Amino acid sequence: MSKQPTYTIHFLALLLVLLVCLSLNISLGSVSISVIDTIKVIFSSDIGESSNSYIIWNYRIPKALSAILVGSGLALSGLLMQTLFRNPLAGPYVLGISSGASLGAALLIMGSSLFSGFITFSAFNDIALAIASSMGSFLVLLVVLTVAVKIKDTMALLIIGLMFGSITGAIVSVLSYFTKAEKLQQFIFWEFGSLGNLTWMQLSILCLCTCIGILLSIRSIKSLNAFLLGENYAKSLGIHLKKSRYIIIIATGLLAGCITAFAGPIAFIGLAVPHLTRQLFHTTDHKILIPAVLCCGAILMLICDTIAQLPGSMSVLPINAITSIFGAPVVIWLLVRKKKMMF
Repeated sequence: MSKQPTYTIHFLALLLVLLVCLSLNISLGSVSISVIDTIKVIFSSDIGESSNSYIIWNYRIPKALSAILVGSGLALSGLLMQTLFRNPLAGPYVLGISSGASLGAALLIMGSSLFSGFITFSAFNDIALAIASSMGSFLVLLVVLTVAVKIKDTMALLIIGLMFGSITGAIVSVLSYFTKAEKLQQFIFWEFGSLGNLTWMQLSILCLCTCIGILLSIRSIKSLNAFLLGENYAKSLGIHLKKSRYIIIIATGLLAGCITAFAGPIAFIGLAVPHLTRQLFHTTDHKILIPAVLCCGAILMLICDTIAQLPGSMSVLPINAITSIFGAPVVIWLLVRKKKMMF
């Protein structure tokens, strides 16, 4: 009972910081406007008010909302993986899930060059990209989970996950060798990671997938808490292990797959944010951790995106580079301090 007010204060503080970061992200930084949209602004009736409102509504707000969805979704998927495998180094990036999503996106973007136009998507390109990326992440995660049933050594499991990442990277390299220059350039820019190119249609698809993943995670709170104490303890509580694993797989694959499809492979958010949240709240209860991880992931991504926009400059840095610069020192700091990872 005494911890509840402390959690309430923490959540109120996180919400306040989130609102501040959101307002700064919308008001600061630069945006990349297409030629067509620039012509629309120039020939509008009131250039001053029209241009500001048009840029805010069609660029700054979608960019900020994308940062919130991407940060919270990746952080939650990292929490699910770390709990499922009881491994502090698990995450969608480390275990190859994001690499599988990248493979799905590469097959969609560059596959037409290899298969002479056999794989083509035009009318449903946004939906097809999300489906292809999600399927890639599902396949990698299912294989890793199958191996995890037979291998109990977590270090060996991490090595296997990295090998899956190497395999998918090799396939992407083969596709890159045979693809056309314009398709290769499109995939390279996609790999840099970006939050500023999403339309409202793409944002709605990403929001739907993220909400489904969050709902599935909330449904699995009891199973997640039980997995922390081992499978035998979970069985004693009457939890259906196979069904619970599948629900967590679907949630993680949907989150990591769709986010990687629309924003590119973004590193370290899924790995670092769950550890930061545990140190902040000092609990392993997923009733507290899930909403806290969502808030912390959104805050960190908003901060990284604001820095990537280089306020006062027309340049925009790749968001993947900024998250790595921030995420790697966080993991090193946790290891140096030798904080207990609560597993």
